[in-house]
Amino acid sequence: MTAHVHSHGSQDAPASHGRAFAIGIALNLAFVVVEAWYGWLAGSLTLLADAAHNLSDVGGLVLAWAAYAAAKRAPDDRHTYGWRRGSILASFANAALLLVAMGSLAWEAVQRIGSASPVDGLTVMVVAGIGVVVNFGTAWLFMGHRRDLNIRGAFLHMAADGLVSVGVVIAGALTLWQGWDWIDPLVSLAVAAVVVLGTWSLFTRSTHLLFDGVPDELSLVTIRQCLLQLPGVQDVHDLHVWAMSTSDNALTAHLVVAPGAAADDVLRAALEALHHDFGIRHATVQLESAAFAAHCREVSPPF
Repeated sequence: MTAHVHSHGSQDAPASHGRAFAIGIALNLAFVVVEAWYGWLAGSLTLLADAAHNLSDVGGLVLAWAAYAAAKRAPDDRHTYGWRRGSILASFANAALLLVAMGSLAWEAVQRIGSASPVDGLTVMVVAGIGVVVNFGTAWLFMGHRRDLNIRGAFLHMAADGLVSVGVVIAGALTLWQGWDWIDPLVSLAVAAVVVLGTWSLFTRSTHLLFDGVPDELSLVTIRQCLLQLPGVQDVHDLHVWAMSTSDNALTAHLVVAPGAAADDVLRAALEALHHDFGIRHATVQLESAAFAAHCREVSPPF
């Protein structure tokens, strides 16, 4: 006997992030144009490099928005889970894009340490200050729902941009105050290191989920113990837990039921425990006798 339960909603994601993505993309794209223009006028490689970095972040936001929209598409005969896994792919791509951008920024900084050129510190400070407002303002749009890995990726991307802009402001201020042209590449290296440390966890988690790893917030051992403690359950096997998206998890399991146990009661208790204790709203549970379980283990692949 097999039972399946699911829910189309997500407790962690808001009803719509479309407006947040639209505002964030529009603001950041406008800022890229402003930063590149004034970077060229001021002769500031820092502003030009940061403008290129911000342009890559606009691409990251577009990618995250596309994944969010795809995740809302209903399942069909060709994609029975819908397109929700796109949010995991977007999280991975977002993290990879940010790591590449920081690597490029660090490389540029190393190249400039020995050959720093004078720049207009005041222009750098003003433009980068605008960038602080734009980037942290965009990050704030995604602040309340960072448990969704895709939304967290968008948040981290924009918060990292804000840190980069703060670093550029500091470098511009020191250049203007002390004439320390060499401080700019050093600040850029420090900012890149901070951003990489903050992004590494997003990169590793999204990679883990891409390969159907058990989500970090769940423990297979704990779930197994919970199911074994249910009345009428003798054993649990073929237990699988994976992420269908960055906010929804799924589970399949075979429960060996004691003779005389009421199947409906066992199913109801199992599904309620999975939903209440672990937030799993998409579960498929198969009930079987001990004799059938022995046969099932003989013919099933060793997973």
